[in-house]
Amino acid sequence: MSLNKLVLAASLGLGLSLLPITSFASVPAQTAVSQSAITPDQALQMLIDGNKRFVDGKMVERDLTKQVAATGAGQYPYATIIGCIDSRVPHELVFDAGIGDIFSARIAGNFVNTDILGSVEFATAVAGSKLIVVLGHTSCGAVKGACDNVELGNLTHTLSNIAPAIYATTDIPGVRNSKNKEFVQAVADKNVELTVQNILDRSPVIADLVKQGKVKVVGAMHDVATGQVTFTK
Repeated sequence: MSLNKLVLAASLGLGLSLLPITSFASVPAQTAVSQSAITPDQALQMLIDGNKRFVDGKMVERDLTKQVAATGAGQYPYATIIGCIDSRVPHELVFDAGIGDIFSARIAGNFVNTDILGSVEFATAVAGSKLIVVLGHTSCGAVKGACDNVELGNLTHTLSNIAPAIYATTDIPGVRNSKNKEFVQAVADKNVELTVQNILDRSPVIADLVKQGKVKVVGAMHDVATGQVTFTK
């Protein structure tokens, strides 16, 4: 099957048995029908495929104006991403997604608090998103700042949310600060892992959706040098 047909199938969440499509511009925005047909595993694969297109320079050509019009009366995203505010990790771009495809919560250090958990509960339990991704990234300034015990206004409190990942990272030799790149990356990885667990521990709503098989929660790491996203199950 051609890449065109695969892309359209993924965007609709309807598998691979679609009629031939020759124009990427015809890829529609998500609807209630297409969203409901997507499983958590399919939503994950759609992000994996979208990132591959991004890395390969084969991004879908979308008519964003039409997608704005199509989503004006409602939104039906298939995925929710909790990511860092880093300017090098724009979610819709790195996953080659369209308008109305992704809920995006961004905060320095990609951790969760009560407000973000409430937002993600809305995205899943109310608005029907099938997948939650905690997306960290390499060379994370928030992680570096936390490792260096940076103190600056309200940022001091923000970075304190990364401290558990620092304490839990004990097997990396060398200094325990931003000068040790291996240590910084290990903390970033651990921070994603702990955030995934925090979502399940602190949100009975999401934990129940996961138990029912309606939602999946996964971690991922974005390489800012290549654009590639690696998922952890």
